[in-house]
Amino acid sequence: MQAITVRDRAAGQAGLSLTEEPYPHAAENDVIVRVHAAGFTRGELDWPGTWTDRAGRDRTPSVPGHEVSGTVAELGYGTTGLSVGQRVFGLTDWTRNGSLAEYVAVEARNLAPLPAGIDHTVAAALPISGLTAWQALFDHGRLTAGQTVLIHGAAGAVGSIAVQLAREAGAVVIGTGRAGDRGTALGLGAEAFLDLETERLEDTGQVDLVLDVIGGDVLDRSAALVRPGGTLVTIAAPPTVLPGNGRAVFFVVEADRARLADLARRLREDRLRVPVTAVRPLAEAPAAFAARGKTIIRVTGHPAMGESSPGLGNAPG
Repeated sequence: MQAITVRDRAAGQAGLSLTEEPYPHAAENDVIVRVHAAGFTRGELDWPGTWTDRAGRDRTPSVPGHEVSGTVAELGYGTTGLSVGQRVFGLTDWTRNGSLAEYVAVEARNLAPLPAGIDHTVAAALPISGLTAWQALFDHGRLTAGQTVLIHGAAGAVGSIAVQLAREAGAVVIGTGRAGDRGTALGLGAEAFLDLETERLEDTGQVDLVLDVIGGDVLDRSAALVRPGGTLVTIAAPPTVLPGNGRAVFFVVEADRARLADLARRLREDRLRVPVTAVRPLAEAPAAFAARGKTIIRVTGHPAMGESSPGLGNAPG
């Protein structure tokens, strides 16, 4: 099968190449997915799991990509709850070969059924961003109706979904980002927007929850914005500056089949929009690692939507 692989950690993006790789083996409780569309995170070439397995052993050449949408091609021994030919989407395992390939082996529990009418390219953009946004807001941030949440990167992959989920939950949303992101953030439901390049972060006042995806100085300064009893949640790095009388949480997103199914229902009911900036074929995946925005890789299935997708929204099924 064709796959994008990496072999040289020092080479970074330049080390990505399209190669022929063996068809994956379905271990116990695995599913082999025929990949229709795949998502990736630009920073994953720096993740230890890209280069080593759970035991710390070198596993190169490895296939990156941890978001997948496709159809079940094969079931491993003991796998239940899914069937051959079924449309599925979800997260691939962090320390195994990923989704930038024609086929991928995935633990069945990491996948959820994909309803008809949701395009694979949209579904492949949802698992990491959607689960991260939900877990940050509600599992770790304990956000409830009437509270105020500050969402950094409100027009980005995670932030744009978090804005929508927070508003639907009845929270007041303040978004941050670049000046050009203001219209997008407000259009998604943010009640206010702060340009991090020209406006003072401290002018937002105190909030119940800060969701940070940026890290660095923005993360450090955000601690002071958390009101007593509130929470600072970040996916960027463990915080070194803590709220004076609140909680601070750093976490890595976890697979959750039930929550993926819930997010898919929201997509189908037009209660959620997912940002897709562009769709590219598998051969162009190495170049896509340098692109801004959310690029989805079309692997198999009907032709891609031209050289770019319609942007923030749900693609036709």
